[in-house]
Amino acid sequence: MTVEGKARLEEELEDLKVNKRKEVVNRIKIARSYGDLSENSEYEAAKDEQSFIEGRISTLERQIRYAEIVDPETIEKDTVSLGKRVRFAEVPDGEEEEYEIVGKAEADPMNGRISNESPIAKALIGRKIGEDVEIETPGGTFTVHIFAVETA
Repeated sequence: MTVEGKARLEEELEDLKVNKRKEVVNRIKIARSYGDLSENSEYEAAKDEQSFIEGRISTLERQIRYAEIVDPETIEKDTVSLGKRVRFAEVPDGEEEEYEIVGKAEADPMNGRISNESPIAKALIGRKIGEDVEIETPGGTFTVHIFAVETA
């Protein structure tokens, strides 16, 4: 995981513990005041949300506790690694694509952040600018040419 990714998780965890927990507890108290809990949809919804929040807190605490922080500055500048942005194109005439390689917890493919566990990242990690790399995905195999690697 990158330093920035860990910081984002810690920020989300803090918000859940400090704000969201209190909000849902207040909603449960208000819903209880409506009387019969067996037919109280507000109470059920608040309890479901509380369960989700507690589960998310547990997940975030585990991810943070076991996170292995990677400093992309310690890896050669032209080598693809976690925490770096890589620009490549499918050979022979594909359009250029650019992704930042991040830990699984930080992945957001729609915003150009792919998990280091994805087939594309696995194939690219450790490769250098100028290399052609064969990538195997569930959709088939293709070859890309790496044009640029930079610290994100």
